[in-house]
Amino acid sequence: VTSGKYEVQVVPALSDNYMYMLIDKASRTAAVVDPVEPEKLVQHAQEQGVTITVVLTTHNHWDHAGGNNKLKGILPDVHIYGGVGDNAEGVQTELSDQQQLPFGSLKITTLYTPCHTPGHVCFFVDPEDGTPPSVFTGDTLFVGGCGNFNAGTPQMMTEAFLKLGSLPPDTLVWVGHEYTAANFQYCAFVEPSNALVVDKASWVQQQRSQGNATVPSLLAEELETNPFMRAAQAVPSVMAHTGAQEPWQAMKFVREEKSSGSWKS
Repeated sequence: VTSGKYEVQVVPALSDNYMYMLIDKASRTAAVVDPVEPEKLVQHAQEQGVTITVVLTTHNHWDHAGGNNKLKGILPDVHIYGGVGDNAEGVQTELSDQQQLPFGSLKITTLYTPCHTPGHVCFFVDPEDGTPPSVFTGDTLFVGGCGNFNAGTPQMMTEAFLKLGSLPPDTLVWVGHEYTAANFQYCAFVEPSNALVVDKASWVQQQRSQGNATVPSLLAEELETNPFMRAAQAVPSVMAHTGAQEPWQAMKFVREEKSSGSWKS
């Protein structure tokens, strides 16, 4: 995906991870997100004629941060960023909420979203030129889904989703894993009469049957289809499904229900 100022390229890794290369067109420099297989990204950068200068680490799990030290060994001049208190491999600078990181002609803003890990962070890029911004959400927000609450509470994930949900609706959403087909089975269970869920589920099946990625999503689509985002937003149909009074209770319900697998029977 390309805009006037920047380009995002998807580089698959491991079995279902996504690494990303964010290219600033003006400087021909690249920031890489979660470079778990760094050799792939180094080769990709050479093919694109860009220089990797920055690493953006969403969280400390090995399948996201596990390539940081190796990449630093290959490219000693890169600077590695992560979230405060996450203690991710190789991170030189930990960032808190709403910190701005200059990158070529762009600026990257951190969105602190602890819950999946103690210091999980998302990275927001707004080119401010009328073309869509992008957000890299790691294992917090998935297409139609949500990360596990390994280090936090339903309230914390609700807060994270409200923060992400307040971004411009045309924001492109780049997630950490290709979990979309399974996620949309659950979306359809929660809201069987949501026509947008039915339509996107069909599109997802078609994409995956052809071996294509389902990223990027649009934030507007997440607001209309993702049961976790809709729980955070207290959308009536999702609140009715959960029987909850408060958004955090609905978030707790959908996370526990999806994880249990009982809805599949």
